[in-house]
Amino acid sequence: MKKLIFTILLLPIVGFAQSFLISNIPLPKTYIQNLDPYPCSEKCMQEYIDNEMIFSFLAHATTKLENEEHNELRNMNISIFNLGSTIINKKLKIALLLPYKKIGKYASSTTNASFAYLITKNQTFELKSYKIETESVEDISVAINNIQNDGFTHVIAPLTSIGAESIVQIDPEINIFFPTINKQDLISTSPYLYFGGIDYRAQSDLLLKEAVSPLVIFYDKSSIGKKLANYENDKFKSMPQEFQQDRKTINYSISRRTTNLERHLKENENIQLASFFINTPIVKTSMIISQLTLYDANATNILSTQINYDPLILSMTQYNDRRDMIIANSITEHNNVLIETNSLLSNDIEYDWINYTTTVGIDYFFHLLTNEDREYNIEIADNQMIYPIELLKPSVARFVKHISTFKEGED
Repeated sequence: MKKLIFTILLLPIVGFAQSFLISNIPLPKTYIQNLDPYPCSEKCMQEYIDNEMIFSFLAHATTKLENEEHNELRNMNISIFNLGSTIINKKLKIALLLPYKKIGKYASSTTNASFAYLITKNQTFELKSYKIETESVEDISVAINNIQNDGFTHVIAPLTSIGAESIVQIDPEINIFFPTINKQDLISTSPYLYFGGIDYRAQSDLLLKEAVSPLVIFYDKSSIGKKLANYENDKFKSMPQEFQQDRKTINYSISRRTTNLERHLKENENIQLASFFINTPIVKTSMIISQLTLYDANATNILSTQINYDPLILSMTQYNDRRDMIIANSITEHNNVLIETNSLLSNDIEYDWINYTTTVGIDYFFHLLTNEDREYNIEIADNQMIYPIELLKPSVARFVKHISTFKEGED
């Protein structure tokens, strides 16, 4: 029933989000008058909640609450009922710079992630998209000039590395957050550019501590696939050989059309009891790990970065095939209000890392603009978000923590 109520109340919002246009006519605000002359303690608040007296609860919940569960309920209802504040705040303005042809579905989903975050805040806002045909210096320069002329000072820019490099060349004096780029992938000293991309190298470093020789690396021909394969190959060979006399690697490039790995796996003594590092998208990964079992590779373990942190792995593979799989994940902070709001917009911030990092970025900009506490306590160093990394195993029906075999402090 609650889900149905949420859906009905947010139908107008869904319409706005899909068109990426915010109406100039603001949604009507709801104001709750507190007629109770007495203060309400935490116990009193809980009694209102238990008795489903939600408006009495909200009448007293005029500011952030110390009880986390109470504050989460407060935030959720502020969003649902579009509650007005007794303090009129200056309009919050955030721009989106979107290369539609380059990022495909993420033009829509990152917009929804930004929109979902802002509607949970009791704050008037303007969210405007600026579409660019290419990521050339010329196209981006025109867009940034338009953004600045329209009075925006903070921009969410889900660009590729080509677009980010173009912005580094332009060197604009406007705050730009890249949810798709890690700072170590380009050179920038600008204090205005912020980076939210996940650190695949750090994830690979942690996973390689679980690897044994030989290390068999599968990768596709995407730029990230080739880059990771080269990094993992070199890193594994350079790791201390205290427990293994020789660290060997075997690399297999898998094309998009490849569906059978018999020539790589069948009766191949060189890969028996190996560790397999897989740098391919979820569908191709599912095919690979099922054939490791089919052709009796006897894998010691199967390793993968954020690329395969996806619940589809649980339904597309047999448990016996993925039993020894270890996946690195940096989506470690979860905000139930934002997860539910995104869900109503058919958006995923639990498993989709670009939507997640977009949310982290707009949360950081909201903090800078309003001085309110951040929802995500992600460390930021040298303008780069530093995400914690956890190792998980895709178990029977969910992801569970992996207990590492290496000792803490080992290189």
